[in-house]
Amino acid sequence: MAAPLAYSLIATDLDGTLLRGDDTVSDRSLAALTAIADAGARHLVVTGRPAPRVKPLLDDLGGGGLAVCGQGAQLYDAGADRMVWSVTLDRELAEAALGKIEAEIGQVYAAVDQDGVDGLTLIEPGYLMPHPTLPAVRVHKRDAFWAEPISKVLLRHPELNDDELAAVARDAVGSLATVTMSGPGTVELQPRGVTKATGLALAAERLGLSSEDTIAFGDMPNDVPMFVWAARGVAMANAHPDLKSAADEVTSSNEDDGVAVVLERLLAATESATDSTPESVTESGVESVAE
Repeated sequence: MAAPLAYSLIATDLDGTLLRGDDTVSDRSLAALTAIADAGARHLVVTGRPAPRVKPLLDDLGGGGLAVCGQGAQLYDAGADRMVWSVTLDRELAEAALGKIEAEIGQVYAAVDQDGVDGLTLIEPGYLMPHPTLPAVRVHKRDAFWAEPISKVLLRHPELNDDELAAVARDAVGSLATVTMSGPGTVELQPRGVTKATGLALAAERLGLSSEDTIAFGDMPNDVPMFVWAARGVAMANAHPDLKSAADEVTSSNEDDGVAVVLERLLAATESATDSTPESVTESGVESVAE
């Protein structure tokens, strides 16, 4: 009988973690994910990207199951192309939060992700998409942001770096929203109390799994709550220092297949444990005794 895997739920961030810089998943990573699935584990994408920006990637991963999107604000069923659960950011609070931030540091450039499986990313003049491959619709006035329900607001500043902008935003926003930093040039406002951990916990529950079953991979401070929730957190070599401090281990970079390195090790440990099982032990786990 095969030895069980140490973790039966593999939670991976996308950008800077599972994805390489060109938005692709390496053959080695795909092979490791396939092998881990064959061994009985579930792979769950947990990303800051909204559901509409995840669909093509899930297709590449052969995914027809659940994905946690929008920093935990969305639980998306890829097979049915429907939202199982979502939380929106109150638009009046979002507008007020932006006003408070700009009162402290002057004009910021903003964007919003609309809620829903067909939601658009709207950007105002001056905002540059951190991933040029991701589609966005430019609007001329910020008022257009508030026409439809949104899952989050994305911020950039012409002078402050991400850490500085996030710190100012947290102080200015207070309890209006949760402030996260999810990648280079990506500081975000999302519904208060919503994190990757809350979305991951909900998804795990639906899969009949728990935090003790989970190993999580990430690269940015928005992954810290997920690391705190999971039994083990693995930061990439290219990860933000704050996440490395919260991690149980640091693996290779996303360009060097850091997720695959750890999964291959878990699989090798399982195979080693299986090979070392005494032949006299039956599948029921009871030792056979000759009469």
